[in-house]
Amino acid sequence: MLKRLAQLELVVAALLLAAIVLLVFAASILRFFDYPLVWSVDLAQLLFIWLCFLGATRALRQKGHIGIDLLVRFLPRPWRLACELAVSGVVLVFLGALMQQGIKLTLLNSARQFGDSGLSYGWVTAAVPAGSVMLMLALLSNMAVAWRDRADGQTLVYTRTSTETAPASEL
Repeated sequence: MLKRLAQLELVVAALLLAAIVLLVFAASILRFFDYPLVWSVDLAQLLFIWLCFLGATRALRQKGHIGIDLLVRFLPRPWRLACELAVSGVVLVFLGALMQQGIKLTLLNSARQFGDSGLSYGWVTAAVPAGSVMLMLALLSNMAVAWRDRADGQTLVYTRTSTETAPASEL
C-alpha cells in the first residue's frame, strides 16, 4: 500500500513539475511576442506550493531529508531510536498545529481571488493542511516501522542505515 502511495506521489510530483516548467516556458515565449499569459505565474506558484509539500513528504518517507546528527550519532542505537521518537512526537505536534492553522487560513482565504487567475486563494492555502496531513502520515509510518523493527537495532525514524539503500530515483 505504501509503495503504491509513494509511486503515486512521484507521478503527481513529476506532473506538477512538468506543468510548472511548461507554464513558465510558454509564458516567457508568449511574453516575447507581446501575448502575455497573465495567469500563468499565479498558476505556477499554486502548483509549486503543492509540489513542495509532495516533495517533502516523499523525502520524509524515504528518509532523504538533510539532518544534523552530530550529537545523536554517538548514542547507542536504543537511545538513538528513543531520541528520534521523541523528536517525532514534537514534529507531530507542530504539524498538527500547522494543519489546524492552515485550515483556518484556507477558510479565511476561500473568497479571496488569487492574482489574475480567477482561482480562489484557498487552493493555495489548502496545501498547508493537506501537506501537513501527508507529512504526519509519512512520519507515523516511519515511526511504526522503526518501532516494529526495533529489535534489529538498525531501523530508525529519520536516519537511513547501512541496510537501507537509497531509492533508484535518488541515484
